[in-house]
Amino acid sequence: MSSVAAIIVGGGSGERFGRAGGKQLLEIAGLPVMSWALRAFDAVACVGLLVVVTHPERVEEYAAAAVEPLDLRARAVVVAGGERRQDSVAAGLAEVADDFDLVAIHDGARPLVTPAVISAAILAMETDASLDGVVVGHPATDTLKVVERGAIVDTADRSRYWHAQTPQLFRTAAFRNVMREAELGAWEATDDAALVERAGGRVGVVEGPRDNLKVTLPEDAAIVEAVLRWREGKGR
Repeated sequence: MSSVAAIIVGGGSGERFGRAGGKQLLEIAGLPVMSWALRAFDAVACVGLLVVVTHPERVEEYAAAAVEPLDLRARAVVVAGGERRQDSVAAGLAEVADDFDLVAIHDGARPLVTPAVISAAILAMETDASLDGVVVGHPATDTLKVVERGAIVDTADRSRYWHAQTPQLFRTAAFRNVMREAELGAWEATDDAALVERAGGRVGVVEGPRDNLKVTLPEDAAIVEAVLRWREGKGR
C-alpha cells in the first residue's frame, strides 16, 4: 500500500464569502470547515502526514482552532503559505519527506470530501503506473455556453468537460520536479494538475460525488451543513 502525505491548503482572504480571514475556520455542524477535511484524510489508514498551509500571520490560530482539538492519528503540522496558491503548495511540499509515495493536495474549504473518495483516488494511482496524477471531479451536467462581452458565441459539447475538484494526487518525486520546473519557468495555473499537464504528465480522473463542493459563498455553508446533518442521519 502506498504511503500518502496530504497538503490541505487554506488561508484565503474570504472576500467572496464576506468573512474576514477566510472561511476555513467557520464552524459548521460543530467543527471548523477545515477540520472536516482533516478528519476525512486522517480516516484513511495510508495517510501518514497532514500539512495545513495558511497565511503566515494565522499559523498559530489555525493550529489551535482546526488541528489541536481533533484526535488525529496521523502527524499534523501547520506551516506558512505564500502569495499564490502554488507558492502555498510548495511550502506544504517542503514538509513532505521523500519516503511518501504519493502527495494529495486538497482545498481546506472542501469539507465534504469523504475517506471513500480519497481512497478511490489513491487506488487509481496504485493500479495505473502510467498516471502521474489523478483529479477527483465529476462530468459537467449543465449546458456550457461560451460567452464574450456578455453574449453567447458558442455552445460547448459538455460530454468532454468535467468539473475539477480536490483532492488531486500525484507521485511525490515527480510532483516535486514539476514544482521546480514551474518555479524556473514562472508558470501559473488555476490548479495543481494543470502544472503537471503542462510538464507533459498524464493525469487521470476519478469520479466523485457532486456534493464535494467548495465553500465560496455564504449560501454554500448552509448546503454543507445540510449535507453533514443528512450524513449523520444516514450513519455515514
